[in-house]
Amino acid sequence: MRLAAATLENDWVRLEPFEERHRAGLTEAAHADVNIFQHMPFGVAEKGYGAWFDWLSAEQAEGRWIAHAVVARVSSPASGGGVASEARDGGGDRIVGQTCYLAIRPEHSGVEIGGTWYTREAQATAINPAAKLLLLTHAFACGAERVEFKTDALNAQSRGALTKLGATFEGIFRRQMRRPNGTMRDNAYFSIIREEWDEVRARIEARLKAIQS
Repeated sequence: MRLAAATLENDWVRLEPFEERHRAGLTEAAHADVNIFQHMPFGVAEKGYGAWFDWLSAEQAEGRWIAHAVVARVSSPASGGGVASEARDGGGDRIVGQTCYLAIRPEHSGVEIGGTWYTREAQATAINPAAKLLLLTHAFACGAERVEFKTDALNAQSRGALTKLGATFEGIFRRQMRRPNGTMRDNAYFSIIREEWDEVRARIEARLKAIQS
C-alpha cells in the first residue's frame, strides 16, 4: 500500500490535506461549539483547537497521519447555503470540520480513518458519507486491504453512522484509551475490507444519489 496525501473532491465536499492556511477556518469552526468534541480523545475545550492543529500538522510532517480540512462546496446539494460555519476558503466554500488517515501500516496494507468532527450544521447531512466515500476510494485505490474505524463505545451517534455506512462491527476493546478527563475509554471497532468495498461503495453512492434527487 502506498497511501499518498492528495486533495480529494466530489459533488459535496473537498478534502484538503492540512496546511497552515486552514488553521483559522478550522479553529473558527471548532470553537463555534466545543461540545461536539465530548467523545474526542483530545481536549479541545481545555486546550483549544490550535493545539490539536499543531499536533496533527507535526504528525502529518512525520508521515504518521494525513489530516484533511473538510470543505463543503457551496454549490453542493448538501450545502443548502448554511451547512457550515462562516469559515471560508478563497473560493467561497466553507470549512465544516476535519477527517484523517492514521495508523498507516504500509507493510500490512491497512489504515484507520478517524479524528473526524463536523460542525453541528454539517451533521446528519451528505457531508459525512461524501467524505467517507472519498477517503475509502482513495485508500483502496492506493492498495489498502483493510480500512478500520474506532470510536468511543459510548458514542452512539458515531457507531450508528458507521453501521449506516456499511462498516462491519468487530467488537469492543476495553479500557483502551484515556479520555481528556482522565476516565478510561472503551473503543468500538469497525472495518471495511477489500472484498466488501464494491458493495459498500454502491451503498454509499445510492445514499448520496437519494439525497441529491
